[in-house]
Amino acid sequence: MLDAGGSRYLFHGHAIVSADDRIADASGATPAALRVEADWRRFQAALDGAVVSVLGRLGHVANPNRRGRNRLVLSSGARGLERRADAWWWNPADLPLAEALRAAAPAGGIVAIPGGRRVFDLFLDVGYDAFHLTRVEGVVVGDGVPVFSAVGPGVTAEQCLAAGGLRPGPAVGIDAGVWETVWRKP
Repeated sequence: MLDAGGSRYLFHGHAIVSADDRIADASGATPAALRVEADWRRFQAALDGAVVSVLGRLGHVANPNRRGRNRLVLSSGARGLERRADAWWWNPADLPLAEALRAAAPAGGIVAIPGGRRVFDLFLDVGYDAFHLTRVEGVVVGDGVPVFSAVGPGVTAEQCLAAGGLRPGPAVGIDAGVWETVWRKP
C-alpha cells in the first residue's frame, strides 16, 4: 500500500506461470499452454476493477488496449512520465512511483500489475498487497522468462513472494490442472 498526496493505492499482482515458474518462452511470448480461458476471465475482471494497470512495454505492445483501460507502461525510453495517446508512459529511474500514480490515477484505488518480470520485480520491492499466482500443472517452459528475476535453481515464485512478506491463501482450482493462490500481506 502506498499513501500519496491523500490517495491510497493497493498493489495487486497477477501472473499465470508454468510448473517451472515461467511467464514467457525464450522469445518473450506467452506459450499457448499458459493461455487458460478461466484464468483470463478472472484476470480481465480484476483489470476492470483497477484504477490503473502497470505493465512493461513489451506486454503493452503484445496486448493492445482495446478496452481503453487506464495504463501505466514502464519504459526506460520514457522521460519521467509522458501522457501518450495509448497510455501513460513512465520511467521509474526518472520519477518516483507516487508521482506517477498521482498523475495517472489521482483518486487512488487498486493498481493491477500484470507484469512482465521487470515490473513484477519492481513491485516485489515496493510491496504487494496481494499477488494472484496462477499455476498450470505439467507445463514446463525451460529457458523461458521467470516471473521474478530471483527465480532459479532452488528458488521458486512462492519463495520470492514469501520473502516479500506475503502469505498464501488456499489454492483454488479454476480449471483442470490450473490453480490460483492469492498471496496477501498478513
